[in-house]
Amino acid sequence: MAKNRLRELHDVGQSIWLDSIDRRMLHDGELEKRIRDDALTGMTSNPTIFQKALSSSNAYDEQITEAEEKNLTSWELFELLETTDVRDACDRFAAVFSSTRGADGYVSIEVSPGVSHSADATVEEARRLWKTVNRPNVMVKVPGTGEGATAVRRLTAEGVNVNITLLFAIEAHERVIDAYMAGLEDRIKAKQPIDGISSVASFFVSRVDTEIDKRLDALIAKATSQQEKERLAMLKGRAAIANAKLAYRLFQEKFAGPRWEALAKQGARVQRPLWASTSTKNPDYRDVMYVEELIGPDTVNTMPPATIDAFRDHGVVARSVDKKIAAAEGLLREIEAVGISVKEVTAKLLVDGIASFQKSFDELMAGLESKIGSLAGGK
Repeated sequence: MAKNRLRELHDVGQSIWLDSIDRRMLHDGELEKRIRDDALTGMTSNPTIFQKALSSSNAYDEQITEAEEKNLTSWELFELLETTDVRDACDRFAAVFSSTRGADGYVSIEVSPGVSHSADATVEEARRLWKTVNRPNVMVKVPGTGEGATAVRRLTAEGVNVNITLLFAIEAHERVIDAYMAGLEDRIKAKQPIDGISSVASFFVSRVDTEIDKRLDALIAKATSQQEKERLAMLKGRAAIANAKLAYRLFQEKFAGPRWEALAKQGARVQRPLWASTSTKNPDYRDVMYVEELIGPDTVNTMPPATIDAFRDHGVVARSVDKKIAAAEGLLREIEAVGISVKEVTAKLLVDGIASFQKSFDELMAGLESKIGSLAGGK
């Protein structure tokens, strides 16, 4: 029997997390099957994922009806539904959490997009979600804004596991690494243990190519020579992986040296890079390219079900995340040379990412209110 390619991926040091959650999979055995067969060791959620889950399933109807007498606001009802799902998911991954001694087996729940630019509001909401889920293997997702980094330090010092999301820029990645380390140092000063804290930095991949490819297509349309058109076309579909490889190099550099060694002696865990947005958006590209090109130790790849299935079917496993780094630097320099600012692109993607999650959150609230009304009418 051929070895499952997902298990091979796990064996080279990359954790596989499912970028999806819904109540059906938590109770029909699908999640347990994926944990058993595909070496799945975690799960992530966000407003878009919950919006899809709530709009496409009646599995939540009973709990919504039962909560009616509590006179909850739509927001409070949503938090009740999502924390129930995340708590149940944490329990499904409890064996993984135990067998890895807390190195893996995490489920992420995200603060609402409205707090993205307030450190105080982020911390307050994160504390509430952490306390409500009440599981050692939950991670609270906070946005990779400057205010989010401030919240990361404070939450880490309080012992909260944090997943920093919507990271696109190398500079933002460095900021949250420093915030995590500072939080651990603050905790040591407070004479609190740090050996039970975990964190991941969710570095988004495919969206970088989507935006840069769009700009390259505009340049190709304006190019006057065939040679220039071909030069620009050769740059397409390569920036995202190059950017992520430089993020991994930064990870290797930061989690080495005296500062990190002092924390490691106290039992600190590295803040693993997590590759997010790894489904291929362009049908012209290989459907598992954002998995195959970013394989390496101390990393996580969170994939939607279709990408997991595709990699199981035809993915190629080989350490790749720290290969061809000079080529990655050269590629990004060439993109800058043709007039595309990577810094401008990554800044735009952060703004767009927050806006997209806000839109999903607004749709989720509207859909939940509609469902409450229809269930009350049916009753």
